[in-house]
Amino acid sequence: MASEKKLYQILLADDHALIRHGIRKIIGGNPALEVIGEVGDGEELLAFLEQNQPDLLILDISMPKLTGIEAVGKVKKKYPLVKVLMLTMHKNKQYFYHAMSAGADGYLMKEDSDEELLLAVKRIQNGKSYISPFLTDDFTDDVISAYRNNRSSPFEALTPREKEILELVVEGHTSKVMAEMLHLSPRTVDHHRANLLKKFDMKNSVDLVNFAVRSGFVLPRE
Repeated sequence: MASEKKLYQILLADDHALIRHGIRKIIGGNPALEVIGEVGDGEELLAFLEQNQPDLLILDISMPKLTGIEAVGKVKKKYPLVKVLMLTMHKNKQYFYHAMSAGADGYLMKEDSDEELLLAVKRIQNGKSYISPFLTDDFTDDVISAYRNNRSSPFEALTPREKEILELVVEGHTSKVMAEMLHLSPRTVDHHRANLLKKFDMKNSVDLVNFAVRSGFVLPRE
């Protein structure tokens, strides 16, 4: 007797019960998918995962006790096979980059349609990344292409120190000032700046700043 095909198991993590119930109802309409649990905060999420690991975690980015961004990093570190679809009302680009850099496999808006939710699940189930269509118009084509084609964004390849340097470059600080702020030598700062230009294939800091701001990775100076 042939064994039954295993359903694609999904865990819902959102502090609003109505949101969870709505998602459960949508997923319930697909016989290949199964919701194996619901949690309302980050601590409940981690406790649940100690006992059961789903194929996919649909995670609210604004979770209490442990934010979605913090949670995805912990989940991916301890359970690397668990896929994560972020669910959010935030269209801010920085939320997107932080979520994807932390290891999220997709980014879905709460105002997306029922069909879009199922499309997101299907793309991630097939090993691809997903980005809500509400966001695609706000990003540079190369960044969207990187995620759509499951390639790494150049921002994901940065070390924590390089991300720190990039934010300070966008804020307009000189290498000397950055060196003082980070307790590094100016030569080390210049080395990091040179690496940033190389990784982004930019000729100068002005082009780098414009690209970083335009892509939404860091905010411009006020």
